[in-house]
Amino acid sequence: MKVAVLNYTGSVGKTVAASHLLAPRMNNARIFAIESTNETAADLGLDIDQLRGEQFGTLFRELLMLQDAIVDVGASNIEDFLTHMNRYEDAYEELDYFALPVINTGKAQRETIKTVAALAELGVAPDRIRVLFNRVDSNVEDEFLPIIAYAEKTGDFTANPRAAIYENEVFELLANARCTISDVLADQTDYRTLLRQADTTDRDRIAQLSNMHALRALARPVDRQLNAAFAALFDDATSIHKGSAHD
Repeated sequence: MKVAVLNYTGSVGKTVAASHLLAPRMNNARIFAIESTNETAADLGLDIDQLRGEQFGTLFRELLMLQDAIVDVGASNIEDFLTHMNRYEDAYEELDYFALPVINTGKAQRETIKTVAALAELGVAPDRIRVLFNRVDSNVEDEFLPIIAYAEKTGDFTANPRAAIYENEVFELLANARCTISDVLADQTDYRTLLRQADTTDRDRIAQLSNMHALRALARPVDRQLNAAFAALFDDATSIHKGSAHD
């Protein structure tokens, strides 16, 4: 599977989606960061290929040879990315899905609808444009009503409320530790035992061990929730909100 993660607005969680949600569940897919200024999966310790939007031709040739890929398109590069993709006839067909992370601000939701419109204009089918609700506080339908209502009205994209990542401090902790949830869960170190054995006067050591143990305790339930979000993001069940205009 090949997935592009993009949105016209920044700071909506594209790199979180690529690094923590998609990468561990896509057969070690190769990651391409179409970015020139902001954080990428490389900042979390993942191997990436970094390109700019105007280098779509290079990306296109690479995608032709891959079964699995994640293309993380930064907001600063999306215009060039879409412009250059449009120069290659039906180039969007090399991407199975376009995942659009969105947070519950008015600007982010408006920019998400703008991104949907741009993809639809290129010819991307509605069932290949998938919204990912990010930083959800408690209720997707309440916090993202404009997005869900627009999906129902137009049928231009898929908006499954179960495709959601909930607000959690673990993502900030992971960014500070420069690692992924997969790294944390793969770490077999017994931090509880090390804490008991640590010199009680070594505050730095105790803080480090405590943080790693707490990070693992946070990561496990979040990883289970991400499993559900991934399944919902690429699920065509009847619970998905799709507009009747295109049924």
